[in-house]
Amino acid sequence: MSTCATDSRNLGEPMPGTAATASTWLLLEQAGPWGAKALTSSHLDPVLGRALEAAAQDTGVRIALIRRPGRHADPGMPPPVRQVYAAHTAPGNVWLHSATTTDPARLLDLDFAALGRGDHRGFDTALRGGPHTGDPLALVCTNGKRDRCCALLGRPLAAELAASGVQGVWEVTHLGGHRFSPTVLVLPHGYVYGRAEAHTVKEVLHGVQEGRVVVEGCRGRSAWERPGQAAELAVRRATGEDRAEALDVVLTTGEAPRWEVTVAHTDGRHWRVVVAQGASRPPRQESCGVSVLGSPARMDVVAVRELAVAAVG
Repeated sequence: MSTCATDSRNLGEPMPGTAATASTWLLLEQAGPWGAKALTSSHLDPVLGRALEAAAQDTGVRIALIRRPGRHADPGMPPPVRQVYAAHTAPGNVWLHSATTTDPARLLDLDFAALGRGDHRGFDTALRGGPHTGDPLALVCTNGKRDRCCALLGRPLAAELAASGVQGVWEVTHLGGHRFSPTVLVLPHGYVYGRAEAHTVKEVLHGVQEGRVVVEGCRGRSAWERPGQAAELAVRRATGEDRAEALDVVLTTGEAPRWEVTVAHTDGRHWRVVVAQGASRPPRQESCGVSVLGSPARMDVVAVRELAVAAVG
């Protein structure tokens, strides 16, 4: 197998900041307003919220609250039936399951460690769930208490998508990277998009239905940490590969500010990607309404090299 090298000037835009990171997502519908830490500062029982946080810790499961787009005045009473989703985003074991519950405390019956490993059987048993049969999910970050950008930019996007007939759109509590608002997490594959517009999200969702990844505006797959997110997208840009399940991040070595990431293709090809952490320049606002300038971290892809067969490993 031949080798090739590509310098960072040919790899498209770097990845400033972090996309959401989780191998498994657990989403619970919760109407009404959300506070900055939504699991314990919303109309969800804060005792339950703290218990869910403790149960998910160090399991690879990330819990978020969702609600339908629209006005979020205090509903007074909890919804009688809540939607619940669980999604695993790691290549080779991607799935999205759904359920409903009248008692959100039932989520404490889940085996979070198994869920984080990609085993959905406990979810299906505890909540009588099963494979999601509807459209892919587009989760728009709208938690203005976490950051004003998310409300100012995210809520109009969610409303526009819903008004145009997108069935899988929900508002979600927090994805990270608010300076790239509006940010959108697309499930089941777990790719995150920044500075999203309605037409782009629709294109992304259409791609998901065809098993494709739209690279434009993409900030990475949530199954991987920041270096892996940057490396996988760099290989996609360098090769033109857009099949969602074609690439996997199989090895990351090094530590900040420099890593070497090995990306594997299902056809047996491998690439070694050098990723360096830098600071965004010039200094800029990191949030809506904040006058202090900062230099947030960014991931710069220094080189992409396809490996010969003997070099893999």
